[in-house]
Amino acid sequence: MPPAELAARLPAGLLSFPVTHFDDDLRFDEARYREHLAWQAGLGVSGLFAAGGTGEGFSLTPAETDQVVRAAVSEAAHLVPVVAPATGGTAQAVAQARAAQDAGANGILLMPPYLTEASQAGLAEHVAAICRATELGVIVYSRGNAVFADTTVAALCDRCPNLIGLKDGVGDIERMTRTYARVGERLIYIGGLPTAETFALPLLQLGVNTYSSALYNFLPGFALRFFAAVRAQDRATVYDLLNDFVIPYLDIRDRSRGYAVSIIKAGLTAVGRNGGRVRPPLTDLTPAEQTELAALIAKVGEGER
Repeated sequence: MPPAELAARLPAGLLSFPVTHFDDDLRFDEARYREHLAWQAGLGVSGLFAAGGTGEGFSLTPAETDQVVRAAVSEAAHLVPVVAPATGGTAQAVAQARAAQDAGANGILLMPPYLTEASQAGLAEHVAAICRATELGVIVYSRGNAVFADTTVAALCDRCPNLIGLKDGVGDIERMTRTYARVGERLIYIGGLPTAETFALPLLQLGVNTYSSALYNFLPGFALRFFAAVRAQDRATVYDLLNDFVIPYLDIRDRSRGYAVSIIKAGLTAVGRNGGRVRPPLTDLTPAEQTELAALIAKVGEGER
């Protein structure tokens, strides 16, 4: 898929990061993953990001990442664009970007490099190296130890024709305003804060017109209704849905570090789709929390299965 086509398709609707399923021994369970993708791809989402944060990409080996991406491409790319990750240091990210292109992925999400801090000049060279390594469209994830200044983003837009997007995992209003003012519609802007629905309406005003919904994994109908209300700037409906589900859900999510991922798998299990366990160092919800989440989902989850 040419970068320009990916840039046109992704902002047309809601995006999601499918979970990665593991078996009882915490090995990749490809059959369950494919079943999940087949369900997710046919419900109206505009793009799926394989082996991302919600997909526990940080816990996968490079070989597993390639296996996950290939399964996603095989199962879903004929219906929706599949974006693959590039992670770690520059050499590893370049290798993953090339592997993703070979696997037939439609784009690359460039994750922050592992552990080390870096200057803006160093981050720019990192992004440029990945863009040179692939013909696919690249979306850079501004988060953690790789937060990009507006001037850096603008310079990268000049250097890298296949840089198509910025995913914001910071929520800094001034930074996003400066970036959009300087770069405008040269890029697509994707909301990437954990539970993105919480920030979707205010970020819309900053040019962030789509976001990645983890909730879509287990409540696709709810997630799509929420997205439609955001796009329509229907504040009353957005806040009704926040109060009915999202805020009580956040109360459970915030009880332990890493629950932003764990709670998604628990949600899948609650709707009868067996999300399974998370890999260490993440931990699963307690049985009491799983019961509490299931009761909350039951209030809004009619027909989600």
